[in-house]
Amino acid sequence: MESPAVTFTLAYLVFAVCFVFPPDEVRSAGLTVQSLLAAWLGSEDAAFVQYHLRRSTGTLLAHSLLPLAVSSTLAYYWSRKGWNNHPLARMLSVYALPQSGWRAVASSINTEFRRIDKFATGAPGARVIVTDTWVIKVTTYCLHVAQQQDIHLTVTDSRQHELTPDSNMPVQFLTIRVASVNPYVKAFDIRLNSAEYGELREKLHAPISNAANVVIHQSLSDLFLETFTSLVEMNQTYSVPSTQELEPCIGCMQTIANIKLIKNCQEPNEGECQQCYCRPMWCLTCMGKWFASRQDQQHPETWLSSHVPCPTCRAKFCILDVCLIR
Repeated sequence: MESPAVTFTLAYLVFAVCFVFPPDEVRSAGLTVQSLLAAWLGSEDAAFVQYHLRRSTGTLLAHSLLPLAVSSTLAYYWSRKGWNNHPLARMLSVYALPQSGWRAVASSINTEFRRIDKFATGAPGARVIVTDTWVIKVTTYCLHVAQQQDIHLTVTDSRQHELTPDSNMPVQFLTIRVASVNPYVKAFDIRLNSAEYGELREKLHAPISNAANVVIHQSLSDLFLETFTSLVEMNQTYSVPSTQELEPCIGCMQTIANIKLIKNCQEPNEGECQQCYCRPMWCLTCMGKWFASRQDQQHPETWLSSHVPCPTCRAKFCILDVCLIR
């Protein structure tokens, strides 16, 4: 919060404490539940029990309204001037250019959030979202935002959970500190499954340091993708004809297509693999993800030797048939 909200909250906190535990000065001023509700409470001498029935009920009701009052007042204050007073709007204004305001920053975030290539994980009250420009943490009451070009990321902790509701395998959760070089942006922590660590790194521009020397357990798919890439790099390469222009990968639309499927594992008419006649349409990463997605997840030992259909023409191929374009 900024200073006006902090000042109001502290002042209201003092008032609430004095109202719940009134000192002599407050009592003498008549600012107690008994004084304010005297007409409804009646006389203690005339009906002691009935008086305290009403007094305890009135006190409970009055005290329960204190948090509601401060929440309502803060909500009203934040919504004033087109939400300019809201802590989130004030924080976003830190990133605004001199001739613009926080709404321009909000528009940028809104646009990038609508893109399908963002990284998003976590429960509704603890979400982590990474777009091309922003790292965002969504909590129950707050939204933490940091610009990618300004941040340092550090793995600070790791927790191992033997069982999770949706898996019978051990799960590792990582805590990553997001610290901005901008002094007006508070550092915050994000927490995610280590199986999503590889996908997070792909979306981040800055490297993630590992100050705690945490051993990060990658997902089976990430480990396979690394092996797939290293094996394909040892295959023979493919030279594109000078008349052919390469287009963006149809899987991610981010990288220029850089692989071609050519049957190299055996002679043309031998084996299970078939010749693919598709032009280069996929990047190595997307083809590796496609290859992994077609595997039996219960038997990873068979992945490297398996055959899968081309995602476009369905001709079967193996890892030896994947050729990088040079």
